[in-house]
Amino acid sequence: MTDPQDTQDSSGAPAAQPTAKPAAAKKAGRKPQGTSTRRRSRELALQGLYQWLIGGAEGAEIEAHLAEHDGFDKFDRMHFDALLHGGIAEAAALDAALAKHVDRRTKDLSPIEHACLMIGAYELTHCIDIPYRVVINEAVELAKAFGGTDGHKYVNGVLDKVAGDLRPVEVAARNAARQPK
Repeated sequence: MTDPQDTQDSSGAPAAQPTAKPAAAKKAGRKPQGTSTRRRSRELALQGLYQWLIGGAEGAEIEAHLAEHDGFDKFDRMHFDALLHGGIAEAAALDAALAKHVDRRTKDLSPIEHACLMIGAYELTHCIDIPYRVVINEAVELAKAFGGTDGHKYVNGVLDKVAGDLRPVEVAARNAARQPK
């Protein structure tokens, strides 16, 4: 079932882990408290995938490190596990889906944008209960909060194209509904 909050559009060193920028979080409309459990799961998975992309640590080691932080228990555990462990296990397949629509090798992408794209591609593939526009929006919000200045635009453009590949019926139905009669 879709989380009600998901239906709204909207070196490897541990110290190098990304944290939300206060201005970006405020601009993105994020509140420090009141964040949905799925969004929190995505944020933690992003941090874990970042560690994995940078340092290649094992999923269990990354999870243990993340568990040391305050507020680790305030998330959707199943969604976090799917995103982090599923993202690592299926990294090659996710990168293959992304490779058709990126302008360079995925390993040459910013690790934050790469992790956002991996999360988006994973959700587009496996979380069919979450509308594709919500998947894209959530990945864009992650990129706004954690990534570079215009990284969210790149994430949006790539995932929009990936959605057409992975969810063609849903994308076509939305596009048909938007056509003037």
